[in-house]
Amino acid sequence: MTTHSNTPAGWYPDPHGAAQTLRYWDGAQWTEHTHAGGQAPAAPAPDARVQQQVQQQAGVAPSGAGGGTLFSEPVLVVNQKAKLIELTNEYTVFDQNGNQIGAVTEVGQSALKKILRFVSSLDQFMTHRLEIRDGYGRPQLLLTRPAKFFKSRVIVSRPDGSQVGEIVQQNVFGKINFAMNANGQQVGAIKAENWRAWNFAIVDHADNEVARITKTWEGLAKTMFTTADNYVLQIHYQLPEPLLSLVVATALTVDTALKQDSRGLG
Repeated sequence: MTTHSNTPAGWYPDPHGAAQTLRYWDGAQWTEHTHAGGQAPAAPAPDARVQQQVQQQAGVAPSGAGGGTLFSEPVLVVNQKAKLIELTNEYTVFDQNGNQIGAVTEVGQSALKKILRFVSSLDQFMTHRLEIRDGYGRPQLLLTRPAKFFKSRVIVSRPDGSQVGEIVQQNVFGKINFAMNANGQQVGAIKAENWRAWNFAIVDHADNEVARITKTWEGLAKTMFTTADNYVLQIHYQLPEPLLSLVVATALTVDTALKQDSRGLG
């Protein structure tokens, strides 16, 4: 079977295994879960490591059940696929209990661009496009970060092409600060809390904190040998649109837009 970005999550014939073997497709890529013959089982069980990541590493206490979507859960866990050679940005999004509810993948990359990312440090000067998908692989938001030289800008759009708003870098030096703009007005901001920009407070137009992004660590060896990053987004209460979509978009672009800038500052 040939998979593509519109294939919903589920069990399919394993393209890499023996006949009668099924492999679980998470909506963005093949997972390690396989099943030999017979009726397809239920989706893989929640990942207990995610619960540990939320409660122990990020220090976020369990909260009430959410609505099961990217826009209705109080906690989103964003884990980047660990790759020794990072040519394509890919993320898996879980709820606080370890159930996968979405994915993010970079789209529109040419072979030349992948080669340039491998042999050079020009990554931040290239245009990046990230597609946020729900648990069934359906596009929810498209994030475009145009090529930049000093300050980053991320354009957030709906699948139909209508623009939600922009995330715009405010400064080049010091603690990184991004504004969230919509319809010509600033509706919020993202504020790095330290020089290396690992943790962020997200505030509304009145400077009240509405959400928080906390970086979590997978272990020293993984951190040393890969550039994979993992974050926990805690939304303090149900937010109105377009602020909600911009906050979700922000959490899913920390690595592509914000962290790459902090490398240049470090």
